[in-house]
Amino acid sequence: MPSLTGPRPVDWKAAAPPIPNFAPQHDSLPRLPVPNLTATLERLKTSLFPLAHSEAEFADAAKKIDAFGSHAGSGNLLQSRLLQRANEREHWLEEWWDNLGYLGYRDSVVVNVSYYYGFDGQPGHLPQSPAARAAGLARGALVFRQKLLSGQVSPDGTKEGQFCMDTYRWMFNCCRVPGLHGLDWSISHAGFKEDLGHIIIVRRNRFWKLKGIIDGRILSMTELEKQIQHIYDSTTEEYPGVGVLTASNRDVWAKDHAHLAANLHNTSILHTIHSSAFLISLDTDTPSSPIDHSRSLWHGSLSPSTSDAPGLKNRWVDKPVEFVVFDNARAGLLGEHSVMDGTPTARMCDEVLDWLADPAFDLGTPSTIPPPEPEPLDFVIDDTTRTAIDKASKAAYELADSQSMSYHLTSYGKAAIKTFRVSPDSWAQMIIQLAYARLLRAHGLNREGGTYEAATTRRYWKGRTETIRVVTSQSDAFISAMDDPQVSCEDRKQLLDAAAKAHIALAKVAGTGEGVDRHMLGLKLCLKEGEPVPELYNDPLYKRSGNWVLSTSAIFSDHFPVYGWGEVVPEGFGVAYMTGYDDRLQYTVTSRKEMPNQEFMDEIARAAVDLYDLHAGQPKPML
Repeated sequence: MPSLTGPRPVDWKAAAPPIPNFAPQHDSLPRLPVPNLTATLERLKTSLFPLAHSEAEFADAAKKIDAFGSHAGSGNLLQSRLLQRANEREHWLEEWWDNLGYLGYRDSVVVNVSYYYGFDGQPGHLPQSPAARAAGLARGALVFRQKLLSGQVSPDGTKEGQFCMDTYRWMFNCCRVPGLHGLDWSISHAGFKEDLGHIIIVRRNRFWKLKGIIDGRILSMTELEKQIQHIYDSTTEEYPGVGVLTASNRDVWAKDHAHLAANLHNTSILHTIHSSAFLISLDTDTPSSPIDHSRSLWHGSLSPSTSDAPGLKNRWVDKPVEFVVFDNARAGLLGEHSVMDGTPTARMCDEVLDWLADPAFDLGTPSTIPPPEPEPLDFVIDDTTRTAIDKASKAAYELADSQSMSYHLTSYGKAAIKTFRVSPDSWAQMIIQLAYARLLRAHGLNREGGTYEAATTRRYWKGRTETIRVVTSQSDAFISAMDDPQVSCEDRKQLLDAAAKAHIALAKVAGTGEGVDRHMLGLKLCLKEGEPVPELYNDPLYKRSGNWVLSTSAIFSDHFPVYGWGEVVPEGFGVAYMTGYDDRLQYTVTSRKEMPNQEFMDEIARAAVDLYDLHAGQPKPML
């Protein structure tokens, strides 16, 4: 049994066995390259120019870039060390990114790290109860897991080739574990010879073990529904909210976790949770609006009268796949982000929801032998843990209550944008840029950070993401022109085209691993103890360029009417958007309450109309 309290195993990532049909990718996919130093520094310099507050500030930063890259500078020495590291490892960035990007992050994963997908409604041909909703998701996810483990899931990719599927091994039967020494890790049970056909169901804070696979057979939807309904019927009172401990600051959770695990009975329950295929939270919420649906998934229900976070007591946010089903049968997923990005779970959810929408999908045939009833898993709770639960719930309430959210659907989508011969993603990004510029202008503020857009680097073995630095001189020229009455519509369109082309070029470069941010991080991490940090890294313009006041990303599923995540800096916004619908663009904006969240979304709505009108030649009503 893997250790629950550490120390963290050196080879913890080897615990999750490879998926059989993806194992050959180890040899067939190229390794993430170390970009050319001169090229990276030129890209950096270009990206800094529009973010500079003055010519002098840019000139000063440019001088530091040139010094860093000169023969006498430290850049070449650090580059040689990075190249040596790349020659000695399968992936020069993986360990650094795991630790610095996620596992060493000590604030709560709720709001700050985890993402959510809200699902469309239960298909009409299926029973409409919450138990049936949960049963359908359980059956579908277990079928996907079975296909994945038996090599029947095809690799993701584009026409240019396959994407790395390595992180799919962290989807099922695993869990993040809080580390006592400042670094978490993930435990996988997929390589152990034990019965792993169980899932965890949580209702009113009580955990249940449900055997979803018996003697190799996935239970039918009817059997699963009866099992889950038994849990609903048997759980009529609230249990101690142990799950909220997982939403704490990671160092706090590590101490609470160690105390919990000191009891052998509790250790057995933790082992059962960690090894479960996935978890389903049966929440008592009944969200209706898109924002209610989003917030109930993102951080669960809140109780302002008691400054309490009851929704998070019914979760275990360290699980990479946690379905949430509400009492009105609405549903979604909350994803833990550390060792697997959102695209694998998006694909899994999309396929499961496609299957359930198809009346021909095999819902299974009940066995003549009834399956065993679900087993309740009741933690031993002492005064120390009760106090920890109370503190964790108060802290979770304060965190979730600090957040603001807005949501908008435009009255047109990719079908119209394509007729204008503009990339839908670039179009959506220029809407964000124009809206943010207008927001800053309205408040008399300078731009104090850059815009992050995630690009996948999964064309490489163990590739994850690179940054698209969205702010460019071309995007700024377009933004300026949109509110300059002296600029003609035709000139504005040409400037948008130029901005879109620049954005597409940056996206392509980032996707090949030739971005700025991961390379600059790698160079800095090659410094040895006692060596001075190069002047460039402390330059105010350079630091501003990596202050992600706009953290943006897009995924698509026509089953996700809502999805999102939190902002990454206190003065910033998280902007989740979708461009895949023919008839609408979808935007969700998150921020701290003190930020003008709704005002920013109003500007996004206005900018979306302005871009349409610019191309359509006549006003289109804003719906």
